[in-house]
Amino acid sequence: MVLNTDKIDDTALALLYLTLHDDNRAWKGMDWDVLGRLHDKGMIRDPVGKVKSVVFTQEGLERAKALFEEMFKK
Repeated sequence: MVLNTDKIDDTALALLYLTLHDDNRAWKGMDWDVLGRLHDKGMIRDPVGKVKSVVFTQEGLERAKALFEEMFKK
């Protein structure tokens, strides 16, 4: 089966927004491949390290919020 990784990445980005804290950080409990693609797309800063959260870029934070509202708002 061929997966649409762009849809997976958008969903992961929206779910990262669900765990938003400290203005621009989110808990990084996601698949490492997904986090790597989000980093490559400029949505988050480098996720590698001991810190248990990732930092959204400004573009990533705005996109995460928009996707979260689009996907999950009633």
